[in-house]
Amino acid sequence: MPRGQCDLATIYRAMHLLEEMGMVKRFDFGDGTARFELVSEGDDGHHHHLVCTRCAGVVEIEECFPREIETHIAAANGFKSVTHKLEFFGICPKCQ
Repeated sequence: MPRGQCDLATIYRAMHLLEEMGMVKRFDFGDGTARFELVSEGDDGHHHHLVCTRCAGVVEIEECFPREIETHIAAANGFKSVTHKLEFFGICPKCQ
């Protein structure tokens, strides 16, 4: 292997280690591709995404559900410690 290059397995191991350390967060939008985002210090990394089904472009959405909705859903189903992940899928303006 030429100097300055590494194999894909090394990159994946490093990304998984960074994920375990809480420095990156992994997202899977159902297309078989793992995506990683850097988690800033003091940020819990919680946000949602809008994903284009044609070009796979991703937009981060900062709006979130009020905590009361999680509490209501949990109580109605006998769950505790509920969190959520939410991704929206559609066709972006560029692909329309």
